[in-house]
Amino acid sequence: MIEFVTAFVSTLALIAQQTGGVAVPPDTGAAIGVGLAALGAGVAEGGIGAAAVGAIAEDEEFFGIGLLFTVIPETLVILALVVIFIV
Repeated sequence: MIEFVTAFVSTLALIAQQTGGVAVPPDTGAAIGVGLAALGAGVAEGGIGAAAVGAIAEDEEFFGIGLLFTVIPETLVILALVVIFIV
């Protein structure tokens, strides 16, 4: 993940050097923030979903808890979108 961010920043720096400056739209930081929040939520949901399916396979009473823990990371992305529209 950190390699992706460093490659992205170094690419922007290279473009800035070659063109004499980069005109960055004002909402670029917000877009990057929501994108990284969504990427992190997706990675978290992968592990949580696998554990939830394993728990539900062993005991069906864990369905509600497994569903709740699978949905929690996605609320972070929704919160990030709400914050962008408020700010």
